[in-house]
Amino acid sequence: MDRLKQLETFVAVAARGSLTAAALAEGVAPAIIGRRLDALEQRLGVKLLVRTTRRIALTHEGSAFLEDCQRLLADWASAEASVSAGGVRATGHLRLTAPAGFGRRHVAPLVPRFRELHPEVSLSLNLSDRIVDLAAEAVDCAVRVGDLPDSSLVSVRLADNRRLCVATPDYLRRHGRPQHPQDLSRFDCLTLSSDASQTRGWAFRVPTAGGGSTLIHLRPEGPLDCSDGQVLHDWCLRGLGLAWRSLWEVEAEVADGTLEAVLEEFAAPPNGIYAVFPQAKHLPLRVRLWIDFLKHHYGQPGYWQSA
Repeated sequence: MDRLKQLETFVAVAARGSLTAAALAEGVAPAIIGRRLDALEQRLGVKLLVRTTRRIALTHEGSAFLEDCQRLLADWASAEASVSAGGVRATGHLRLTAPAGFGRRHVAPLVPRFRELHPEVSLSLNLSDRIVDLAAEAVDCAVRVGDLPDSSLVSVRLADNRRLCVATPDYLRRHGRPQHPQDLSRFDCLTLSSDASQTRGWAFRVPTAGGGSTLIHLRPEGPLDCSDGQVLHDWCLRGLGLAWRSLWEVEAEVADGTLEAVLEEFAAPPNGIYAVFPQAKHLPLRVRLWIDFLKHHYGQPGYWQSA
């Protein structure tokens, strides 16, 4: 139990940004919070947090460990709920949000199935490519694709998300194929506009002089941009340029030759598809069941191909 308390303390401090804030939330002295963190780092033999008088920052190891801790604590709460709830059925209203394109293909079709299992739960689904403020808009759970910004929200990784740089064969015949990510400056790149949620640009892994590789983010420019990813997909299919799209979106077109992938040898490692929800000591049963439902379906062999 001490180990679990250490993990809960670590997540609380990382979310709130200070020992004092985490201590106030729990109603204990900051020194107690500090001792728990010291014990955790000593037990693991690694530095998780860099603590100064002004701020707390996660180390590289701390950032990776934080995601594992959040998932573990969420699973722990779900396991307890499955036992303590007994025969209690999920009820109430579930407010959900997801990116528009992904939500249309991989969230909305699952909602009726979830309702069949839990008929006493009603649902509202908001599909939007903006980052919805869950607390301000009273949203219970968001599905988010890609790198997550630092926040006080809890995330559970549901699946991997791989990105491809694609174009039509006709466009590649007319303009050639980029051989290196830096070549993209010579091509018509179809990009999300600056007010969309994809803020870091296109990611590629390129070789380094020492024989390793490094991850780079590029912001290619082109004659067309749009805040809607589906529009970029449609423009790409019309042969108007190169697009950087998720595999779940273009897999069928790549398989049948309508689109061709380029720069595959520079493909970045997959990022994640996450369920994100506000920190809560007692997460409603309907939210826990929804997250478990998504994990189950996204983890099924062949789901992404059939979907």
